Amino acid sequence: MRRTDITGDDGTWTGLSLEVQTCRQPGLCLFSAEQRLLLTQQQRPVLLATVDKHLYGVEFWRTDAYRSPIPPLRAETGRALAGNLDRWAYRFAQHLLESPGSPVHDGRWLLSRESPLLRWNHGRRSQAEYWNSMLIEGHPDGYIDWFIHSCSWEIFPLRPMPDAADSRVKAYRKQARDGTLPPVLLWWVSGLDCHLILDGHARLAAALAESIAPPLLQLHRTAPSDDVAAGTQQAVHLYEAELARFAELRAAHGSSVPDGAAVAGPALARRIHELHTGQQPTWAWPLPGGEVQWHRIAREVTASPQPDDVNDEC
Repeated sequence: MRRTDITGDDGTWTGLSLEVQTCRQPGLCLFSAEQRLLLTQQQRPVLLATVDKHLYGVEFWRTDAYRSPIPPLRAETGRALAGNLDRWAYRFAQHLLESPGSPVHDGRWLLSRESPLLRWNHGRRSQAEYWNSMLIEGHPDGYIDWFIHSCSWEIFPLRPMPDAADSRVKAYRKQARDGTLPPVLLWWVSGLDCHLILDGHARLAAALAESIAPPLLQLHRTAPSDDVAAGTQQAVHLYEAELARFAELRAAHGSSVPDGAAVAGPALARRIHELHTGQQPTWAWPLPGGEVQWHRIAREVTASPQPDDVNDEC
């Protein structure tokens, strides 16, 4: 895995770009069959889902099979890496590459600190109220509401959230107060239009209990190398064309006309930054056996109604 630090205009670290070339199909794998989705981890069903035919949302059934690809984090590690999301990103990246239950596969990825979740509240609600409102509830079954929460990018726990009395949550609450709480690791899944918690259910619960914004690292796919190269070439061409346009204006109207670098330069930087960091749709593999296999798996994992049986229109 090749790793490259991504920085903002001011030089601040904003993410870690990962180029993976060793895994064609991940251990935590999303499959599709028409409007039905299946998430498995090392072939164990983790999540069954059906997209509403009108695209109002997704009905889901969650099993208890999910296991985090990140080993348990020790308190001393949290103290050593406190506030250093870049160091946490390198640590998580290594575990994601090595774990057999990771969603990472061949291609380019970004571990980013710039989650849109951090920008939605605008200080109108307490941190606890805001983050609780972003959690998708329901176990084993529930509904991801795209109609009410369109583009709000909610948070989907892959196992039930622990309550404030849980021993792990109590330990993390102290770290939250001390400013040493390790980040919650999220995976953006476009087919569900939400973030899945890969690691940090108890840490998120601790942040909610303390009413603080949890530190986050968001994993998502980015553009392939070939697309980045082609996009960069096009961006440079646009930059050069803009400078040439300003040069013609200067030749016609004199040196009072700027050379255009102040306009074209930032635009070039934005385009290249977006090429390296912009979200790409999550890959889903065709489910062998299609809908018949999806229904068979659904019958095996639950004796309750299947997610699409709750509403016949789904």
